[in-house]
Amino acid sequence: MASYVVTPLPRPSVAVDGEVARFPVQRIYGVGFNYADHAVEMSKDAVKTPPVLFGKAADTLLADGQHLSYPSKTSDLHYEVELVVAIGTGGAHIPAARALDHVYGYAVGNDFTRRDLQTTARAQGQPWDIAKTFEGAAGIGAIYATPMVGHLKRGRIWLSVNGVIKQDSDLAQMIWSVPDIIAELSSYFSLQPGDLIYTGTPAGVGPLSVGDVVIAGIESLGTLTHRVV
Repeated sequence: MASYVVTPLPRPSVAVDGEVARFPVQRIYGVGFNYADHAVEMSKDAVKTPPVLFGKAADTLLADGQHLSYPSKTSDLHYEVELVVAIGTGGAHIPAARALDHVYGYAVGNDFTRRDLQTTARAQGQPWDIAKTFEGAAGIGAIYATPMVGHLKRGRIWLSVNGVIKQDSDLAQMIWSVPDIIAELSSYFSLQPGDLIYTGTPAGVGPLSVGDVVIAGIESLGTLTHRVV
């Protein structure tokens, strides 16, 4: 067994619906501007161009019911409800026709974003890292295995803040489908078991304040709740 000069932190993991065992998380990938209406509200063309890809650190995961501490260096923290894909079988250069064979399951996600920092980074042609990666930035509910829910191609995706609906769309509105996303990602990276993919958010993103309760939901996958503190 390997020894270390400092004590390693526990590996991040996510609950699996109906299971005691958890899903170990390797890496987190994100897809930007994957719903036409959100692309328009963010001043992007709503066309199928190569997807905007970015990463989030695995230790930013925030489970259902945990509080989100309002992050530093921002005055414009935004919510983004997203379908999360959990990779069960790795591979590189995966064809879209075989991509779903690599999926373990799906979850509701909330891709919290320091929007002011992202806007500045976009304008200056800089990466989005500090906008997308901070403690609690990757909200996620329990993963539902594919034998339980199948492969989700359509279904309501929504989000409310303090009981008011802010985002309300359908998974069928994604510009890049799950197989397309997996095929594209695996052309750049060798996907690994334990990888998570946040697949983009529909229109209606907006700011959160301390005290807000944000609930995200996807048909067949339940809900995900956080309070901002």
